[in-house]
Amino acid sequence: MIGAERSNVSATPAKPRVLVFTTPTCSWCHRLKAYLRERQVQFREVDVSRDRHAAADLVRKTGQMGVPVIEINGRAIVGFDKPRIDAMLGLRSR
Repeated sequence: MIGAERSNVSATPAKPRVLVFTTPTCSWCHRLKAYLRERQVQFREVDVSRDRHAAADLVRKTGQMGVPVIEINGRAIVGFDKPRIDAMLGLRSR
């Protein structure tokens, strides 16, 4: 019975939890969001210009005030670093 239960386990990896910290005037933020949409990556956007707590949390986590910052499963990448983003999401680089 245990063997039968194991055969029903899905081999599909869980979707990554992706947060994108942005501001409305950040051109690199717009590029990052467009790239994620193009790659069909679901993400939640956090506008740090409107959310002081998120901005403070971002500085605490990264030591930086700049955006964009993408957080994938709790690990932050500062800037729009396609190779690192692709690697952390398990995507093939373009």
